[in-house]
Amino acid sequence: MKMKSKAILVGACAIIGGSLLYATQKKPYNSVLDDQKTPVFKTTYTGAGSTTAAAQPIDFEKAASAAVPGVVHIKVTMHAKEVSMHQGRPGQQDQGDDQDPFGDMFKRFFGDGQGGGRGMAEPDQKASGSGVIISSDGYIVTNNHVVNGATDIIVTLNNRKNYVAKVVGTDPNTDLALVKIDGKDLPVMAVGNSDEVKLGQWVLAIGYPLNLDVTVTQGIVSAKSRNIGINTQAAAPVESFIQTDAAVNPGSSGGALVNTNGELIAINSAIASPTGSFAGYAYAVPSNLMKKVISDIMKYGSVQRGYLGISMAPEGLDDTRKKELGINTDVDGVYVIEVSPNGAAAQAGIKKGDVITSINDQAVNSDARLAELIARQKPGDHLKIGLIRNGSEQNADAVLQGKMGTFASTGPAAVESLGANFSDLTKDDAAKLGLDGGVVVSNIKDGVLSNQTNMHPGFIITKIGDTRVHSVAELREALNNQGSNFQIQGMYPDSKEVYYYGINDFKK
Repeated sequence: MKMKSKAILVGACAIIGGSLLYATQKKPYNSVLDDQKTPVFKTTYTGAGSTTAAAQPIDFEKAASAAVPGVVHIKVTMHAKEVSMHQGRPGQQDQGDDQDPFGDMFKRFFGDGQGGGRGMAEPDQKASGSGVIISSDGYIVTNNHVVNGATDIIVTLNNRKNYVAKVVGTDPNTDLALVKIDGKDLPVMAVGNSDEVKLGQWVLAIGYPLNLDVTVTQGIVSAKSRNIGINTQAAAPVESFIQTDAAVNPGSSGGALVNTNGELIAINSAIASPTGSFAGYAYAVPSNLMKKVISDIMKYGSVQRGYLGISMAPEGLDDTRKKELGINTDVDGVYVIEVSPNGAAAQAGIKKGDVITSINDQAVNSDARLAELIARQKPGDHLKIGLIRNGSEQNADAVLQGKMGTFASTGPAAVESLGANFSDLTKDDAAKLGLDGGVVVSNIKDGVLSNQTNMHPGFIITKIGDTRVHSVAELREALNNQGSNFQIQGMYPDSKEVYYYGINDFKK
């Protein structure tokens, strides 16, 4: 019988360092923002071909003991709302609570496809997942699908202490989210380098599956850069999963995959199963991609995503189709099937028919790997791209661009919906900052800026999308001509760094 593949919310989390490693630090330690690499221990073992007399077994106990304190249990509630009966049969309720973690989370991810007519009042929905502590003052990484739509979030630490959490930011494209609790001196997960992960290496999965207490399982890395096509609800999904056979189940979503040094190498996100429970394959978001997404959310309030501007040939094509497209099957890389005329790739001289083989000297052999490497960059970043054209190796230098919305609006009061006060940057202040104008943001209140970004008063807007703005009048005009998705670019007076704030589903 052919197995039907389904993606379920999964997770595991692991931590290294713990409170013993970081308790003496005065400044709250954040393993995503800080590049410090200080594992509690380092495992060594000898395998085939070693000169050591006898191979030593891998010690999972140390990694598990270091990791478990940083694993958290996340329980969410979605308050009652009026829903259409097409979401379920009359009289049928989702059962995604602590007793049955499969129902609501699974249906929110996939839908149940039932029809219906009249409306009905849906009861409060409950679900649970896992998370990983990345800072001693309470920042926690989890999956977007764990907290999506939640009205109440309770985080339980390994020591049984409960905290109310709030969502800091989310990224549906990678299915990642950042939540915050008010804590201090918490055990912190050290983040490893997912690029160093090797096929066949041992890993541990740690989380809260099936509403059980913290659970540790072990397995190996069975594949890398897997695109399994589960994140269909995102606008620009990025799937480059690390695949493992460590057992994970619903409720482990948002937890961690760790190596035998106790370092986080991925956030568990999905399983493939014909039943809804673990059947041998689990998938996790690589830690290097997670670090970029979460650090962007912490710094800017949204993910700063750079775009290369190409279409790639789909994977899995047979030789006949490859021949029709002119793809050289002897070349290992990603075939460029189309180039956006005004995109970064076109400006770098990349052409249709080129085969991309590396990004910044890192080998590329699948579209999933290429998508991951690009997603780890931001607009304005420079890329060294290795490619093959007509059988010869070449290099191209590209500067990534932002991707803006395309649906114009004629709303007369777009600026008011941002929820802040705006004033022209004075000529004297502009001269001090080396600008020829801009718009100063003050008195941020309820509105788009407070709901979608962590912009602070004093920010100076210099661009809306691709449009340079020098005054409030130009800001208003630029907003009225933007699509539903765009970026606000600018700077703070005390910093020369350029900031980008992403705005989604902008309604005027």
